[in-house]
Amino acid sequence: QVRLVESGGGLVQPGGSLRLSCAASGTIANINTMGWYRQAPGKERELVAGITSGGSTNYADSVKGRFTISRDNSKRTVYLQMNTLKPEDTAVYYCNADLRTYGSSTYKKYWGQGTQVTVSS
Repeated sequence: QVRLVESGGGLVQPGGSLRLSCAASGTIANINTMGWYRQAPGKERELVAGITSGGSTNYADSVKGRFTISRDNSKRTVYLQMNTLKPEDTAVYYCNADLRTYGSSTYKKYWGQGTQVTVSS
């Protein structure tokens, strides 16, 4: 069984910062890409940032220069440092991991439960 547990969300004023964390646990043999998605009310879920096992990253245009994704492979954890937050960043943020479990030869995508980020004065 695999679990992705996010933490670090909350309420912050515009211009402020937050750091999200997501730890993967369970019968995991290997993790490929990890990433963060977000979903605002009435909108579709969108990719915020992704990072490969080798450290290559990609970002949504709306967060480039403000957000930084990183990971610690030894801890099976991915982070999202969010700076200069704007009200339009308000959303539920979901962690995602493309991983293979022991006994399986294929990779599957797993999701965390989501953490709320609210940017408001």
